Amino acid sequence: MRRRMLIGAFVYVIVAVVLLPLVVTVILGGFGAKGEKDMESVPEFVDEEDIFSSELEEYIVGVVAAEMPAAFPMDALRAQAVAARTYQIRKMQEAKSDKVLYDVGQAYINIAEQKEKWGENYRIYASKIRQAVRDTAGEIMVYNGEVILAVFHAQSGGMTEQSENVWHTSLPYLQSVDSRQDRWAPENEVEMIIDRGEVWEKISALGEIGGERGEFSVSILRRSEAGYVQEVQIGELILTGKQVRETLDLRSANFTVADFDESFVFVTRGYGHGAGMSQYGAKFLADEGKNYYEILAHYYQGISFEVIE
Repeated sequence: MRRRMLIGAFVYVIVAVVLLPLVVTVILGGFGAKGEKDMESVPEFVDEEDIFSSELEEYIVGVVAAEMPAAFPMDALRAQAVAARTYQIRKMQEAKSDKVLYDVGQAYINIAEQKEKWGENYRIYASKIRQAVRDTAGEIMVYNGEVILAVFHAQSGGMTEQSENVWHTSLPYLQSVDSRQDRWAPENEVEMIIDRGEVWEKISALGEIGGERGEFSVSILRRSEAGYVQEVQIGELILTGKQVRETLDLRSANFTVADFDESFVFVTRGYGHGAGMSQYGAKFLADEGKNYYEILAHYYQGISFEVIE
């Protein structure tokens, strides 16, 4: 009787402790191909010697680290890497340079600055970004054989802007496209109250406002289809939305304005010039399962991809 009880207890232990967890693991796919694939997708930790031999690729790591949150999905980071590489190659071609140019309008941080930025998360985030650069090594975007001007911005007001509405130059691949999910991005709509006297002083640097210092008005005259201000009248002065944005340090040229006696209230939507790839838009598309080729083809119309040596 005692022996039967011991045998029964032993069988119970085997079933409960060994077989049952094994069956549950198999059912959930823990030992299948999916589990192996998931493990392969996790980037290895970076070490002090994991530096790209190519200065260009190491530079792209520094740009992605500076320009896009490392917590973003991998395909958003890959899209940023391709955009940053394309932008750099375009600028090198324009300057007829065979060396990487560090002052071309892209933010960049070196390894020491990355460590300071990320602190204890450095190895995780650095590994993730290096994997994104490695996955896209040498890839750039072209249009009719020409390296494109791969501009990007943090977030739009719901639609990206056409190039001619920002720089007065029409580029067929920089057209206004839907990016409505940007409205979910943090601080997509921001209110900024600016004293009337401060507006007068800053705008006066651009031309004669006319009238009295405390009695001028601000009126939006024209917007683009994407919502960005094209013309605005301040007193007797006609300016572009871009001029007002830069002079008053607004987050975007997609803004409204209200007059409240001693101050003006500007409400901006989005962050940046609005042309090309929206970084938050890339995040949201990646969250939906879009790969980086699809993300880039959405924001840069009619482009194709090439790999440089």
